[in-house]
Amino acid sequence: MKAFIVRSLLILVSLVLLVQLWIFTSLVWWRTHPVETSMMMRIDYWSEPSKPIKHEWRDYDQISDYLKHAVVAAEDGKFLQHNGFDWAGMQFALERNKDKGKVVAGGSTISQQLAKNLFLYNKRSFLRKGQEAVATWMVERVWSKERILEVYLNSVEFGENIYGVEAATQHYFGKSSKNLSREQAAFLAAILPNPKYYQDHRDDRKLKYRKRMIQKYMRYSHIP
Repeated sequence: MKAFIVRSLLILVSLVLLVQLWIFTSLVWWRTHPVETSMMMRIDYWSEPSKPIKHEWRDYDQISDYLKHAVVAAEDGKFLQHNGFDWAGMQFALERNKDKGKVVAGGSTISQQLAKNLFLYNKRSFLRKGQEAVATWMVERVWSKERILEVYLNSVEFGENIYGVEAATQHYFGKSSKNLSREQAAFLAAILPNPKYYQDHRDDRKLKYRKRMIQKYMRYSHIP
């Protein structure tokens, strides 16, 4: 029995180490190569293979600065200041959720969201959050802030099977992501919390309010 427990623990530790090695080697490879697919894209495809994933990589300088400012303002105002985790933001989110009695706010940074999008899944669990923290730590140490934002904008979900800013701007506006207007950039940043819903509910009051707030504050956001 003791030998079985030891053997099981060794197998478990080996699997955990293999996952970390996979994440690290992927990040090293992606330092200089486009990220053509992510775990979220794979899950979407596996769920319904008949629906193709819409995605097209764009380099950092090919993406509108309006969108960079809008996304940072909307998702992670301290993006350039933190090392992957916004502890004050997480505390604020916990207090809001406690007051409301349900999850109404998240404290995840762009780096944390990116780590989840690339390697994990949406279902909440302590195991996923633990792995997300480790992956975020690696992301922040292997990549620059510019690379983190570049990959995030190219891999985040903007609607059903729509991933990355280029596919999003083609879908919503029929143009290149480099030519986004300030208002269009604010709209794309505003739909990020629930893109599949807002894709079909563009007149939603919460969406309109969020868009106005992003337009108001995006000029103050700092980007790499």
